[in-house]
Amino acid sequence: MDRLIYTALAAMNAAMDRQRTVANNLANATTPGFRGEIFSVKAATVRDGSPEARSMARGSVRGADMTQGRVTPTGQPMDIAVNGKALIAYQAPDGGEIYSRRGDLRVAPSGLIENGERLPVMGENGPITVPAGFTISIAQDGTVLGADPAAPENPAEPLGRIKLASPDGSALAKGIDSFLKVVGGGVLPADPTAQVTTGALEQSNVETADTLVAMIEAQRAFEQRAKIISTAGELDEAGSRLMSMS
Repeated sequence: MDRLIYTALAAMNAAMDRQRTVANNLANATTPGFRGEIFSVKAATVRDGSPEARSMARGSVRGADMTQGRVTPTGQPMDIAVNGKALIAYQAPDGGEIYSRRGDLRVAPSGLIENGERLPVMGENGPITVPAGFTISIAQDGTVLGADPAAPENPAEPLGRIKLASPDGSALAKGIDSFLKVVGGGVLPADPTAQVTTGALEQSNVETADTLVAMIEAQRAFEQRAKIISTAGELDEAGSRLMSMS
């Protein structure tokens, strides 16, 4: 009987974790460049060559759906949508590099170029800084150009190039902050051939209708497992009554 309960409990935990994943995807359905999280359940452990009957299976986010989202024109000169598979490199709060397709950029009061989550954009030599008052534009290859309004006769000068990283051949994991990181640490190499479309943003690749259906399925799965545990309890009580009669 306890095997039935362990199996149902493991399935309930997995259903709860799946609900959290689906809820996070749904919450980010309008976040630029968001990549939907992929959830899966790890198989039961094996000990001494045979399956462990009471092992608790664990479900978690195993990766991200890297399908490209829809690109929408915005008309904002600092909005960028990355062409192809490249990722934009950002500076994480701990100083490391994290990666995303989110390209809603702006100049912070400190002069750093950052995205909508206030993460500094990484250049070839660290975060890119803009002189105060400069007019900013972004070239197709990711080069940030700054023009001094006080010297309109001078052409815009390059201030740095946004690091567009290549994910090819590298294992990536998605953190709870929704950003991609290199498994085991390290950084991705820059892709010198990567290009961007300015004045546009790539939208989330989460399909709202499909995600709502997945949410309902996860809720029903949880309820079904709960009923199994309830049934197991009833069977156990019935067995105890039979034993007492004998």
